[in-house]
Amino acid sequence: MKVIDLRSDTVTLPSPEMRQAIFNAELGDDVYDEDPTVNSLQERVAEVLEKEASLFVSSGTMGNLISLLVHCGRGDQAIIGDASHINLWEQNGASSLGGISLRTIPNLSDGTLSPASILSAINPDNIHCAKTRLICLENTWNGHPLSLNYIHEIRELADKHHLGMHLDGARMFNACIALNVTPRDLARDFESVQFCFSKGLSAPVGSMVCGSSDFVNKAKRMRKVLGGAMRQIGIIAAACHVSLDKMIDRLHEDHESAKRLAEGLARIPQIKVDPFQTKTNMVFFDSGSDQLSRTQLVQQLQKSGILVGIEQRLGIRAVTHYGISNNDIDDTLERVQKLFALSHHEVEV
Repeated sequence: MKVIDLRSDTVTLPSPEMRQAIFNAELGDDVYDEDPTVNSLQERVAEVLEKEASLFVSSGTMGNLISLLVHCGRGDQAIIGDASHINLWEQNGASSLGGISLRTIPNLSDGTLSPASILSAINPDNIHCAKTRLICLENTWNGHPLSLNYIHEIRELADKHHLGMHLDGARMFNACIALNVTPRDLARDFESVQFCFSKGLSAPVGSMVCGSSDFVNKAKRMRKVLGGAMRQIGIIAAACHVSLDKMIDRLHEDHESAKRLAEGLARIPQIKVDPFQTKTNMVFFDSGSDQLSRTQLVQQLQKSGILVGIEQRLGIRAVTHYGISNNDIDDTLERVQKLFALSHHEVEV
């Protein structure tokens, strides 16, 4: 039985073209700025996002941490969503390593932070309060793309209060495809942007931090102190070049596969899912059966060769990605139907 891995789009394997690019990569020592493959990648990404510069880092977590460390000094405050990746899944590194106060406000159901909540979180210019420096948004947030109109609204608020803006754009290219906008459109209102090559773009390793030349120079120092400076990293960057060449334009396939999965699950009475909430490559669903809890359903799916995750606030998460075909989606739906048919039979017996 084939295992269908829908836990995350981080489980992708490099394409044959990526493997060939890795094999042929021209290399040098990046600590001396002498790796031509990563140098060209950084220049290329800066042009794609219409930023002055960009920096290759090992992960999205490192990229977000570096960005916050550049924006904020010790004791400064950054405003983030309570259900953001920065808050939930990055060990509060900005606080523990940078002494930054992370002020959390609620993420709404579409991933946005309400302007009113942001305003209430901005500290007054008072010696008793941490200095608010930064607003962080995430796009996509659990598969939801944040619109340009919303981002512009928050930019206006930030400007009024002299705040910077950082984008955790780990899956920003999925947002671009869903919104039919360019990467530079999505990045325009942010002083800094982080995105991942190792998620929907299918490269084995790597993320980018993008911003002004001054910002990226400071980010490079932060990368060094965090132990993130690497040597012949063109061997990794080569695969990322292929991501830009080949993997962005195919993201719509993942979105279509996710929609196919959500619509198929909606036809199974024992599953709770709203297919209209599937905007990109993530499907959230739950057990609608009294005989099967969420955790039990995940365990039964695993026994059926389907790997999924759990997001406590949203339900069971299935993520489509490079390597998941429509046949895999149809096979998944068939296995889920059989699982409930078997459960029903066992209850009758």
